[in-house]
Amino acid sequence: MDLIRHLQCFVAVAEESHFGRAAQRLGMAQPPLSQRIQRLERELGVRLFERTSRQVTITKGGTLLLDEAREILARSEALRATARRIQEGRTGLLRAALPPDLAGDTVAAILAAFRDRHGGVELELHELTTADQLAGLASHDLDVGLIRHPCDVAGLELGPVQRHELGVLLLRDAPAARSGTVPLTALTGYDLILFPRAQAPAVHDDLLTTCARHGYTPAAVRHGQGSSFTRGLILSSRAVAFTSRDAHPAQDPDIIWRPLTGAPLTLRHSAAWPRGRGDAAALAFADTVTEALAATATAGGDLPPTPLHLRPAAEYWI
Repeated sequence: MDLIRHLQCFVAVAEESHFGRAAQRLGMAQPPLSQRIQRLERELGVRLFERTSRQVTITKGGTLLLDEAREILARSEALRATARRIQEGRTGLLRAALPPDLAGDTVAAILAAFRDRHGGVELELHELTTADQLAGLASHDLDVGLIRHPCDVAGLELGPVQRHELGVLLLRDAPAARSGTVPLTALTGYDLILFPRAQAPAVHDDLLTTCARHGYTPAAVRHGQGSSFTRGLILSSRAVAFTSRDAHPAQDPDIIWRPLTGAPLTLRHSAAWPRGRGDAAALAFADTVTEALAATATAGGDLPPTPLHLRPAAEYWI
């Protein structure tokens, strides 16, 4: 028995005190309405109405049940409304992740835009490397993330790849900083500050391979990631770091960002979520991230996004 539909019939007859008017209100014929009321009375074991040829009167038992019936219908509608909001990505819990190297302004723009559009969604945001995000997406501990390419994207669906040209951070008084752009060969003799390989092995290896192909083999690779730590290494040793323009403050008195000649290094990101599990909230977050990264790329003069959907990991290269 469809209890909700039967209760709707009960409430309509009680409020109209007339089977004909109640049937019209419900958009159904009168005989099926009478049958539903009889079926509900049998199910509850309570006579709900006294019927005569001229009128319908709710019984004392029916009166006692009427308020509860209305409450059940109200809760049912609230449940359906909540389900619709979840389906449309307007409420619920979303577990998302962003990489540690994302610029603070970009993170703020993502959060503000998502909050404005989907304020009813509880966003549980984590700072995770690509390797940790891939593990979380595979175990379904994460709903959506922003990953670096190249990486293993088996079992994932992806948003458009956003490409940011990488430049170099070095001391303002370094000889290589005097020109407008820096060829990789000019960095010969410098150590390279790079994120730990375990965080994104393919990206790490491809970056070093590209550097070698363009004439730069670091004297040593120093692992670091935090902006303060990286800045300290640059200041205290003969070291450089690669980053996008937006990730470094222009007003730094000691360190300067310079583009690399020919733009040989490109950082690539895309939103990712488990295949077949992209609900409305996850897709909305992915769209927000893509828009924020695209805006950053446009402001920094970087490359336009590459349309992408379920391409194999081997197709991504720095």
